[in-house]
Amino acid sequence: CCTDKFFQIKHVTPEKFYVEACDDGADDVLVIDRVSTEVTLSVKKDIPPSAVTRPIFGILGTIHLVAGNYLIVITKKTKIGEFFNHVIWKATDFDILSYKKTMLHLTDIQLQDNKTFLAMINHVLNVDGFYFSTTYDLTHTLQRLSNTSPEFQEMSLLERADQRFVWNGHLLREFSAQPEVHRFALPVLHGFITMHSCSINGKYFDWILISRRSCFRAGVRYYVRGIDSEGHAANFVETEQIVHYNGSRASFVQTRGSIPVFWSQRPNLKYKPQPLINKVANHMDGFQRHFDSQVIIYGKQVIINLVNQKGSEKPLEQAFATMVSSLASGMIRYVAFDFHKECKNMRWDRLSILLDQVAEIQDELSYFLVDSAGMVVTSQEGVFRSNCMDCLDRTNVIQSLLARRSLQAQLQRLGVLHVGQKLEEQNEFEKIYKNAWADNANACAKQYAGTGALKTDFTRTGKRTQLGLLMDGWNSMIRYYKNNFSDGFRQDSIDLFLGNYSVDELESHSPLSVPRDLKFLALPIIMVVAFSMCIICLLMAGDTWTETLAYVLFWGVASIGTFFIILYNGKDFVDAPRLVQKEKMD
Repeated sequence: CCTDKFFQIKHVTPEKFYVEACDDGADDVLVIDRVSTEVTLSVKKDIPPSAVTRPIFGILGTIHLVAGNYLIVITKKTKIGEFFNHVIWKATDFDILSYKKTMLHLTDIQLQDNKTFLAMINHVLNVDGFYFSTTYDLTHTLQRLSNTSPEFQEMSLLERADQRFVWNGHLLREFSAQPEVHRFALPVLHGFITMHSCSINGKYFDWILISRRSCFRAGVRYYVRGIDSEGHAANFVETEQIVHYNGSRASFVQTRGSIPVFWSQRPNLKYKPQPLINKVANHMDGFQRHFDSQVIIYGKQVIINLVNQKGSEKPLEQAFATMVSSLASGMIRYVAFDFHKECKNMRWDRLSILLDQVAEIQDELSYFLVDSAGMVVTSQEGVFRSNCMDCLDRTNVIQSLLARRSLQAQLQRLGVLHVGQKLEEQNEFEKIYKNAWADNANACAKQYAGTGALKTDFTRTGKRTQLGLLMDGWNSMIRYYKNNFSDGFRQDSIDLFLGNYSVDELESHSPLSVPRDLKFLALPIIMVVAFSMCIICLLMAGDTWTETLAYVLFWGVASIGTFFIILYNGKDFVDAPRLVQKEKMD
């Protein structure tokens, strides 16, 4: 039977929040003082009869804004499935509750700032992909969990979680310091999880895909690139594919992450801003920190670099290759594959070139397998670390192909596939497999770039289509708009949520008020008006074509001239982050 029995009831009085655990026989109540902010434990009989009651499904944590502290709780959840008799949930709705009963202590500017900060928190919470379990540790792979001690397994989920993947770690900082309240504080994962009960040859097995998005150096597409001084890579995601059959469990783990040198690519209204490699940073220091940690966690590293080997991406490919060569580590291999060059003219069958190139390496790395008796049969000796520029579209395609090859070997070893059978021939499972990996691509892309992924027509169908190209064009256009005109707010929201920026209500100057020259605010409006008038003149052409042509030329020149002024001063028109500006503006 399922082990998930934990849910919560919240009781509210003007002075305190009471959070009641509803496990069988549980009498504990978490008490949060709304005045002193003190967190203590009590029992159910201490809840005042006058308290307003409502159900919640977990505490995300607390955050301090201009108006004071806020409690963030999960108010809706959806069941994803059961994982070895543990229920996995997706959090789908949240509530942000103020400790303060009024806002009379705030000035008008503080009220506006507080409203903006609340909008930022809500923005992050509205990005799909928050998962949790009340009884299972989602932050660790099967192989890491198999190597833990009995003492580790007795720890609370919060205490033992991999902090890279606890997205509410900052929000739970007050709870972390008090072990007695850990059972009320659940680590929440951000990324993607899907679970499917599948059948091949009349043999039933569970197939699971988990992508864990790192909260270190997290952000949006153009404002967070490369690595930081601690070696954390932008858009780092650990993806684990799991099979459960007749008590045996197998998993295959891959990672993705930004090219681990110090580089940037600030939006400036150009469709593809020029990537810039920092000329003064100590690249080897950050690079070595990154791979030292990766080797400790995962073992051998097989880098698959999918960026272009010419044009603006070429210097990054060369820098990556040079760093690997200079490090001269036997634990790191480097494979460069120019995805766009090799697959141009929709020749995606040429991806087999890369798969053949790394097939022997993949066999060496193997996968993790534990039998029904709990004995480890094989261990995964390392991971493929794939990347393109965004670590999204090209990367996901390659990861799905490598994962299928591993799954083929696993299902054959488990006896699900007969000798000589190919996974690609199992039509029903192939449909599940391809759609799941495409959904994984979309989830990662929406969290980082703001739109669904590109190239998902190939992931879903195994073919590149004209419709897929059109959809990629649409998503690229949406990305262009968001990356230039709304990503500053998105980046600030993530920094606030993760604790990279802390609100100081005593700060004399509002961090959200950044004055901007009025002419720069007016120019885009002038361009739109001029272009619109140009179209109107064409549509309303009368008998005097000379006059109409004069109007068209005037407004046309005005709109084109304004456009070039904006383009030349592009960085003055993009929505840049206002919080944690030091690194963002380096």
